[in-house]
Amino acid sequence: MDGRRNRAAVAAAYRADAARHRDALATADRLDARFAATRLVLAGAALAAGLGGYASGRWPPLLAVVPSLLFAVAAVRHARHLVAVERTRRALAVVEAGLARIDDRWHDAGPTGLVYLPEGHPYAEDLDILGRGSLFTLLSTARTEAGERTLAAWLLAPAAPDEVRERQAAVSELAGRVALRHDLAVLGPDQPAAAATARIAAWATAPSPRRALWMTATLVALTVTTCAGLLVWLRTGVPTAWLVAALAAQAVIGWRLRPQVLAAIGAVDARARDLALAGELLDRVAREEFQSPRLHALRARLNASGAPAAVDIRRLSRLVELLTSRQNQIFGPVSLLLFWATHLAWAIDRWRHRVGRHVPGWFDALGEVEALSALGTFAYEQPEALMPVLTSGPPQVTGRDVAHPMLPASAAVANDVALGGEAPHLVIVSGSNMSGKSTYLRAIGVNVVLAQAGAPVCASAFTLTPLRPAGTLRVQDSLQAGRSRFFAEITKLRQIVDLARASAAAPPGTLFLLDELLSGTNSHDRQAGAAGVLRGLVGLGAIGLATTHDLALTALAATVTPPAANVHFADRFEEGGLMFDYRLRPGIVATSNALALMRSVGLDV
Repeated sequence: MDGRRNRAAVAAAYRADAARHRDALATADRLDARFAATRLVLAGAALAAGLGGYASGRWPPLLAVVPSLLFAVAAVRHARHLVAVERTRRALAVVEAGLARIDDRWHDAGPTGLVYLPEGHPYAEDLDILGRGSLFTLLSTARTEAGERTLAAWLLAPAAPDEVRERQAAVSELAGRVALRHDLAVLGPDQPAAAATARIAAWATAPSPRRALWMTATLVALTVTTCAGLLVWLRTGVPTAWLVAALAAQAVIGWRLRPQVLAAIGAVDARARDLALAGELLDRVAREEFQSPRLHALRARLNASGAPAAVDIRRLSRLVELLTSRQNQIFGPVSLLLFWATHLAWAIDRWRHRVGRHVPGWFDALGEVEALSALGTFAYEQPEALMPVLTSGPPQVTGRDVAHPMLPASAAVANDVALGGEAPHLVIVSGSNMSGKSTYLRAIGVNVVLAQAGAPVCASAFTLTPLRPAGTLRVQDSLQAGRSRFFAEITKLRQIVDLARASAAAPPGTLFLLDELLSGTNSHDRQAGAAGVLRGLVGLGAIGLATTHDLALTALAATVTPPAANVHFADRFEEGGLMFDYRLRPGIVATSNALALMRSVGLDV
């Protein structure tokens, strides 16, 4: 009850924030209209004063200067106002995304993380870790590629216990840093996708050419000569011979350097928004004082170059902005005379040579902060969740009231789990169709993944040793690969057995989650094969669960060593429909609903 009340309080806080942002946007829209009207009036006044001055022969008229300056001031303030409006809209979107997660409306929106899915992963597809409507979709609030990649990596591989404890402390701290998590989701320019930090890092660490000092001096001398010649021409009305020579020299040198300049500016020019976003996020992290050792160490890594990473990124962003100004129709011709693009391209190369090697480290640190922030947001929005306890020893996992974190809080039914140690090492789960067997296995697996990523779990108690989950909950055939479902399943089983063999030599242990084991073959082979696989897995020291409709397999629990147990989910057929309570019970299921279910949909059986 306390958890639900706290969850309701989080939702109420989000709704209050959403209302505040909507009010701010309504006020901003009115202010935007006033800015537009003011700029129109000032532009008209400047034009009228200019025409009046021209007609009277007094040019440039002083009366036109005042409205022109006021127009420029209004334009600058209007631009800043539009930036603030964009961030308010993004803040509203962030709050609404949080409400969608709390109200269970998050499945069809958000990142999928599929780009980070390795082929043949032992549990990612079985437990819906990546993909549409996946655990990654629920968790990820990262705005950079580094943050998404780090979060995906944490969900795809269990961390060592000491590493998990460090992350837990950081996640607990960030759960209470609402303002910081909000800023990390809102600051910087809007992006259609995560900022491509990997490409920026690859560009920054690529070898940068060293320019000879005489070459830079020559370009500066030519620029000064050309500007001086233009001033003389404007005053005398007659171009000088040295101006013509300087222009000719500029044309030749500019044409020779053009390929180098285009190559130098091409990559960074296309990453201007990514750079601006990364710079603002780095600056925000650098301004925060942290208590947990992990966050404190990550913040310290942002000063590896001798200056704050945000300062160096801002310098690069400023160079990119100046570089972009050459595209202005008025300034463009002037920039050619100033060797504008060339000087800035070389300045960017100097920046790469000075600090480029530190960029991957900055983005790795930022990615970790974003991943920890995502888990902190999950902890904040799931106040009933708790941090699990990681212990050492033989493989085991125990939990009370374990619920699936990707189901609605109102619909998720919690059950207990006890595997390994003094508890059974194998649990055979029987039950009818749709009774909750597969969901139970997924609930255990997903919470094990969360626990070893450093996140809280949806349970009232949860203790585990280092475990590597592996499952056959989503085995599919492949027409393109010429592979039947049965062949795909036994291939996956071979992978799980190999993991168990490796775990027998060194942790983490193996947690197997097997759904309807060998259902794609005849009953005799299924019973013999399933019993052999399960005996082999527990004999190698693995622990796990297996669901079955074949009640003959439940007899294995009485004969296998280490100890095993039977549990089941029940159902009842009432008023033409099946009723489930999704509660785990000891023993073997005593009912079957297949025929009743077939009749309920109109099949004559």
